[in-house]
Amino acid sequence: MARFQPISQLNGRILLFPLALVLFEFATYIAHDMIQPGMLIVTNEFEVGPEWVSTSLTAYLLGGVVLQWLLGPLSDKFGRRPVMLFGILFFATACILTTWVNSIEQFVGLRFVQGISLCFIGAVGYAAIQEAFDEALAVRMMALMANVALLAPLAGPLAGAAWLTVGSWRSMFWLFAACSALAFIVLWQVMPETAGDRSHSVALPNLARSYTRLAKDRQVMYGSFAIGLVFIPILTWVALSPVILMHDEGLSRLHYALLQLPVFLAMIAGNLTLSKLAGRVPIEQPVKFAAWPILLGLSVALLANVLNSHSYLFLTAGLSLYAFGAGMVNAGLYRLTLYASDEGKGSVAAMLGMISILTLAIGIELAKSGYFSGGTPWFSLINFISGLLWFGLVVLFLRERKSEHD
Repeated sequence: MARFQPISQLNGRILLFPLALVLFEFATYIAHDMIQPGMLIVTNEFEVGPEWVSTSLTAYLLGGVVLQWLLGPLSDKFGRRPVMLFGILFFATACILTTWVNSIEQFVGLRFVQGISLCFIGAVGYAAIQEAFDEALAVRMMALMANVALLAPLAGPLAGAAWLTVGSWRSMFWLFAACSALAFIVLWQVMPETAGDRSHSVALPNLARSYTRLAKDRQVMYGSFAIGLVFIPILTWVALSPVILMHDEGLSRLHYALLQLPVFLAMIAGNLTLSKLAGRVPIEQPVKFAAWPILLGLSVALLANVLNSHSYLFLTAGLSLYAFGAGMVNAGLYRLTLYASDEGKGSVAAMLGMISILTLAIGIELAKSGYFSGGTPWFSLINFISGLLWFGLVVLFLRERKSEHD
């Protein structure tokens, strides 16, 4: 196919593309966040302990790893559109099937299947956005898309708590399927094709060689692990805050939902700041600035919990400061990592997605183990260590990038 020319000016029809993509992303996120207030209802219904609350998210994230290695190269060969559209239908079907589960194992198994939708977003959708727009507009689009996606953890707990007063947790999954169906209809009409090279091989030996080259690329590895590490604290909060706030601190579902607001509003503020800076400062600059609120916020949370393991208000305040910094990181660091290699962008996006999501899943399990062993001090310690490791990898990433451009 002829090389797609990146878009530098927006109009209404073009804008529908990222909006429809983020509607699907929103559906995949709210499929977890909206059910969170009801997860204790789910565990009670299936007569299992509260540790299954975070297991649900871990299974969801692991689903987001299993097919990225294949979907990225497939979209390099056959195009982003058909692979993306199939992924939306796949997710909607898995959501509908969830309404008939009758054990926690079946529920978690289908959460894993639903999580495969993350493969389509990371390896296909994000790559299409980066290819469709020029650098400044792509960073701005990714930042604004992240804000819409963040409405899921922001509105999800409140919407879930409200939904559970009038409906069952099972009926939620029909809503997620309906959002996905709407995204499918719009993307069918407006999604541009930015890739598709039939000469691109998806034979296993060629894929193995491609991923081996990527594994040896220090910039790709530093960036991929860094993207995973920087979001461990926000995902551990999503996974464990129902247990921390409702199960252990005895707060109501409404109070739990309200305590999500400062964290996710701060992350939205970080994304808006990044959107304003895109095109005005070098793409590396917001990543450097974000280190201050990230490390300071995680330090506040850790210190507060060491002094008082029940200080959930200070924990929320520290995570909110961290979240502002984390909101400034993703779009720029993702773009820098994606274009650090000359391999097919689907393959790079897949490698990036697999590593970052696997890092997140490991981080959640470590935080879960820490919390159930030693309470919030261990929970906050895992988050703080994640922040320190992120900072070290970003320093190495930027140093490597500078040496290549000198």
